[in-house]
Amino acid sequence: MNSEDELHIDAAKKDPKHFRYFYDKHYKEIFVFIYRRTDDEEVTADITQQVFLKAMQSIDRYNYRGIPFSAWLYRIASNKVTQHFRDQQKFRIVSLENDDVNEMMDEDYGQIEFAKREALFSEMKKLNAADLELLEMRFFEKRTFKEIGDIKGIRRCNYLRRNH
Repeated sequence: MNSEDELHIDAAKKDPKHFRYFYDKHYKEIFVFIYRRTDDEEVTADITQQVFLKAMQSIDRYNYRGIPFSAWLYRIASNKVTQHFRDQQKFRIVSLENDDVNEMMDEDYGQIEFAKREALFSEMKKLNAADLELLEMRFFEKRTFKEIGDIKGIRRCNYLRRNH
């Protein structure tokens, strides 16, 4: 975490008005993250506000553990989106562009036969929400494995640390 973020976290813990720094810095990216999952601007705006409200109210409990502050916001956003769909008893939206699907299936971005694309869509519909979110972050949002791990709270397993 950069020292500027640390200063703002300490300030926000003392006075909530200092949380505005994080709101200004991360609002757009959190909004886009949520919008890709809801495909509804009004719902996205509501959930985004809930994310920042929860983060501001919980800032006292935030402790730096080696991941960026933004990953904490993404984790809250992911949980809020999951809760929204659970409460609404609806299914999550996955925004798929043809280029995104092509990238998943063919690294040289070549054309994909319609049948293969439909098979991919069919298989993706079978995924649980957590696995689908991992695919979204990796292929559609172009996040690194480290970013995804930070957002989802996934750490390298002990096996990898001992043997690599």
